[in-house]
Amino acid sequence: MEFTMGGRLEVRITPADVGKRVSVRRRSESDAAGSKFTDAVGVLTSWDAGVLSITPKNGESVHIAESSLVAGKVVPSAPARRRGPAATFAELAPVCARAWQPVESEPLGDWLLRSAAGFTRRANSALPLGDPGTPLDEALARVKRWYDDRGLPAYIQTSTGAEGTQEELCAELERHGWRREVTAQVRIAALAPIGDLDADVAPVRLSREIDERWLSRYQRFDTPGPHVLKVLGSGPSVWFATVPGDAEGEPPAAIGRCVVDGRWAGFMAVEVGAAYRRRGLATAVMTALARRALDEGASAAWLQVEEDNEGARTLYDRMGFETHHLYHHFRSA
Repeated sequence: MEFTMGGRLEVRITPADVGKRVSVRRRSESDAAGSKFTDAVGVLTSWDAGVLSITPKNGESVHIAESSLVAGKVVPSAPARRRGPAATFAELAPVCARAWQPVESEPLGDWLLRSAAGFTRRANSALPLGDPGTPLDEALARVKRWYDDRGLPAYIQTSTGAEGTQEELCAELERHGWRREVTAQVRIAALAPIGDLDADVAPVRLSREIDERWLSRYQRFDTPGPHVLKVLGSGPSVWFATVPGDAEGEPPAAIGRCVVDGRWAGFMAVEVGAAYRRRGLATAVMTALARRALDEGASAAWLQVEEDNEGARTLYDRMGFETHHLYHHFRSA
């Protein structure tokens, strides 16, 4: 990370740069003499009373005393991709939302309050894709009341790490006592290479409908009530994939779900039974779904994966998926 100008470290940012992406170097607290430094890169979300707040890609703000700064500069926005399709956050965020729709929703300005009887945070969180149409304090109070009325914790889903994402909102949520619980990566890739993979290791059945066998492999609920079926069946063009198990009557060896929405194909609910892992079944499921999505005119792929799911991240790396941005769920205090 290069900060020097003519051989000298310089602080080239001011409070006027709030809202821009910056890179700073500060003295570590453990060494006031300045022989040790710590770097931070993110959006400068505030500069008040001698303290800077910088929100990096992980959504958790870093607070830095102005007196500890030894260098700082404005840097270009993080690139949206290294390979694969070009995409803006403004395009991709609504596509992701349409692929996992709630049972009940209500607008709050440009925000959307979403509920599905508690089935997944994504379907039970406020989605802030613009101005709530009211001061933030009032908007947050409205969000809390709306979820309290439904007996649910209040969550807001935010995004960071790409042009146009919500680092400033993340910092405001922290200042209002909301806490980040979960972070996931939104990854994108070209669709055709996934469909071209040599993955015919098992028969993959595709269907428009969910059946009891598919649900018996899905691990994200206790009882498959109508709210679960509604969320899973939502989206512009939904496909379900099933790889049968070895024995009659047992849960499928693997399953998956794909939602085709214009040029995008979103992959979700890819699960493989413990006894069937390392056979290439997850790849087979995604390849079969990709081929169907290509037939429907899609050309780009996206998916979401939690940061601690190392096995899935390794698989998606091999398929060419690159992180576009991160999303987080903040829970009210």
